[in-house]
Amino acid sequence: MIQSLESLHRAAQERGNRVLAVAAAQDAEVLLAVDAARKLGIATAILVGDESRIRAIAHDHGISLEPHQIVPEPDPVQACRKAVKLVREGRADAVMKGIVDTSVILKAVLDREIGLRDAPVLSHVALFQVPGFDRLLYVTDAAMNIAPDLEAKKHIIGNAVKVAHALGNPNPIVACLCAVEKVNPKMPATLDAAALVEANRAGGLPGCTVVGPLALDNAVSPEAARHKGITDPCAGHADILLVPNIETGNVFYKSLVFLAKAQNAGLIVGAKAPVIVTSRADSEQTKLHSIALALAIASTNL
Repeated sequence: MIQSLESLHRAAQERGNRVLAVAAAQDAEVLLAVDAARKLGIATAILVGDESRIRAIAHDHGISLEPHQIVPEPDPVQACRKAVKLVREGRADAVMKGIVDTSVILKAVLDREIGLRDAPVLSHVALFQVPGFDRLLYVTDAAMNIAPDLEAKKHIIGNAVKVAHALGNPNPIVACLCAVEKVNPKMPATLDAAALVEANRAGGLPGCTVVGPLALDNAVSPEAARHKGITDPCAGHADILLVPNIETGNVFYKSLVFLAKAQNAGLIVGAKAPVIVTSRADSEQTKLHSIALALAIASTNL
């Protein structure tokens, strides 16, 4: 089971050199991450975008473009469509966003003619390696679904569980995060958590164990759970943290990155292939981790 980002890189290397389609690739951090992935033997790329800018950025940063293919397309909308189509046609294993709005590439991913939509709900899954923590933490959904209802949360869990399975965890523990551990009719997230636990017990959410409602401390700390008298053996041992809405997820995500100095990877799942939509502010290292994640799980029946 993969328990660190370093072992994630090794898993991607073991799968062999794969092809990454990059939309609007004229971005320094993206090209540096692609170059790092090439050096690790993880990927070569088809760089779709403004060729003159791609070459200028590569020259300025000492990046070799020789192993990669460039598809000239200065228009970002068309660059996204061409990159997505490369994956649909089987010429690339995953698609990555360059310097373009996330909404633009997602429109291409969801396009009925050339898109990649597969599952009923697309969702974002992030992996965090937190200093001092003994395993990778999965967080979902911090970037895609704004206020998911109960049915959407079932699909979000399913998407994250598939990623965990692909990374060698056969039965991840999913904690439904809330502010309290008791169901409160005035707190809809607790009602959803209880319903998700019941659905899991009834076999409606296979391949995982769902617990909740749980506050964050009781989801990740066995000591905190014992102190509060929580007897569920899964309490404190969560692998996947299901956040109730995008605001909670966004704050938690950025708290881990900027306050806890966690390293992370992230992508959108539920499509026919992984979709990497890192923020423009994300570091080269985060983008590299995300490439490794995408190519480690590509073609694993997500």
